[in-house]
Amino acid sequence: MIQTEKALFKFPKFKDLILFEDERLIVINKPPFISTLDEREGGEVNVLRLAKKYWSDAQICHRIDKETSGILLIAKDPETYRAVSIEFERRRVKKVYHAIINGTHVFEDLLVDFPIANLGNKNVTIDRANGKRAETYFRSLQFFKNYTLVECRPVTGRMHQIRIHLATQRASIAGDDLYKGQPIFLSKIKRGYTLSKDQEEYPIMKRFALHAKSLSLRVFDTDYEFEAPYPKDFATALKQLEKYDS
Repeated sequence: MIQTEKALFKFPKFKDLILFEDERLIVINKPPFISTLDEREGGEVNVLRLAKKYWSDAQICHRIDKETSGILLIAKDPETYRAVSIEFERRRVKKVYHAIINGTHVFEDLLVDFPIANLGNKNVTIDRANGKRAETYFRSLQFFKNYTLVECRPVTGRMHQIRIHLATQRASIAGDDLYKGQPIFLSKIKRGYTLSKDQEEYPIMKRFALHAKSLSLRVFDTDYEFEAPYPKDFATALKQLEKYDS
């Protein structure tokens, strides 16, 4: 079991996370609440450690936030790691994320290109003078009364890029308290829902609603395209919104 500030989470077997595997790559659907690499404090279970137990030469090709679920590429050898890293550096990897955001927003391939500055200690800010180039396209997929399901296509790969770019549009990701995103509570969307006097209500999702849905790239003259199903919490949140917030 992994104790986190959000939940007590039981990590499944690494083998069960694998979406695709060949002689060069392992592709997994990363669950939420587990870091990609070692955190500064160390000692915590992370994807890299589990991957190395499965394949000793495994190297993580990119990172996604601890609470974010979805596609993660793992190289089986140094040559593949270098080749995939070059594709990321040259912005040739196509990544698509899905997010549930606060409010109803009509985005039709909206480009947000505010530069992002890394302040250290996992803090970033929009900084037009000193920030690094950051570009994300957004497209609305499904509308609810109080929320919107949005497709996010980052061109660059800055820390918290999707999260902070959505926040600039007053469309923070549901549950993303760092960027003032409000969690999804059943009492907010279900008419007539009441709590008993001493009952405490918990949000439908215990994290921010962001999922790395698909990824495609070309490496070693081979075209790869991967898609990761929603994890249980994300799928449940959408079902509740479809039922009570449509």
